[in-house]
Amino acid sequence: MQTETQTQNLVKLDNLLDIDSLKKAEIEIILDHAVSMEEVLNRDIKKVPSLRGKTIVTLFYESSTRTRVSFEQAGKILSADVININNKTSSNNKGESLYNTALTIQAIGADVVIIRHPHSGAPHFISKHIKTSVINAGDGTHAHPTQALLDLYTIKKKVGSIEGKNIVLVGDILYSRVARSHMWGLSKLGANITICGPETLIPNDFIKGLKNISGHPFSNIKITSNIDEGLKNADIVMALRLQLERQQSGHLPSLREYSRELGITEERLKKSNQNVIVMHPGPMNEGIEIESNVAHGVNSIIEEQVTSGVALRMALLNIMCSK
Repeated sequence: MQTETQTQNLVKLDNLLDIDSLKKAEIEIILDHAVSMEEVLNRDIKKVPSLRGKTIVTLFYESSTRTRVSFEQAGKILSADVININNKTSSNNKGESLYNTALTIQAIGADVVIIRHPHSGAPHFISKHIKTSVINAGDGTHAHPTQALLDLYTIKKKVGSIEGKNIVLVGDILYSRVARSHMWGLSKLGANITICGPETLIPNDFIKGLKNISGHPFSNIKITSNIDEGLKNADIVMALRLQLERQQSGHLPSLREYSRELGITEERLKKSNQNVIVMHPGPMNEGIEIESNVAHGVNSIIEEQVTSGVALRMALLNIMCSK
């Protein structure tokens, strides 16, 4: 495992708010550092003193299992003190503003605050007002940078170089912060991206408008509403969760219709590419976005994504606390 001095030489990262602000080299450094963190996970005793004396706060205003738990596990493996705050137990219920909550976290001496918030831009807002490092764990429909990084790490472990790989994102592109972060990350690492979804769930301003800008990273993204066309020649397919809690009425005729037209099924994979790698950022709506046999089948690396999440988040915490 790398020493603290070596970690300091890796990359200077005060905050992680989105993927588009990261350089390709910075992404690659983070992914490489996750390799040494995963070595710790494979030990009999999963504990190192790297962040002893550091305090990490998770501040979640939305529900989470994978992200919150993996950050907590990552911090504890690195020997940090981890404090969990959720919306139900915070003073937000008494009317405290996000600004004042952030100031409180800074005042207790936290080194890193990890925030998930329903409003896009909330992590950016608090990063401007506190010296504590901020990690965006998902803000509205804007971004989910650590999910993108852990999936890039998972893909890299599975296929090596991401450059030139054909990767298809299927589902709710309009309301998915995961999709936005993935498009930035995959573009920076040279993947060929196809997005596939109902026309009502593909954001015209974000995708189609940017495609017309010469040289923009999204200018080469392919768009289709035909999943069989999208899966053709795909190396990796990632099903995205339908963000039903964010959607307005009228986007979908019915969940049954969506499953029939865009669900990832064994039959579809047999017709297109039987060797395609299947991913899902979770949580899954099995039987709608993805068939259970596919989610838990031989092509799936969904469980590996969860394991990668701990290693990747260990790498981020180690880098940010060692700056």
